[in-house]
Amino acid sequence: MSSVEVEKQAHRYVATVSGAPGEAELTFTMAGPDLMTANHAYAPPNLRGSGAALALVERMVADARAEGFKVRPLCSYVRAKFRERDDWRDVLA
Repeated sequence: MSSVEVEKQAHRYVATVSGAPGEAELTFTMAGPDLMTANHAYAPPNLRGSGAALALVERMVADARAEGFKVRPLCSYVRAKFRERDDWRDVLA
């Protein structure tokens, strides 16, 4: 299973998968106190299909709800996940 951490100073979420080398990441910028821009999600080939990238987006959505910010998905992967999940519309900018 994936473990997700946020590195706020580095402006990224990082996911690792137990027993697998490498990490997936989702980079972001804060466009204001209540707006996060999801810039780019990446999973190395060995983590693709593991759920690591989805775990990153799920954590970002959970953080948006908990911390009161909206998400502007510039990344095509994040945009696609928002299109699939009507229940995330409350945090979509």
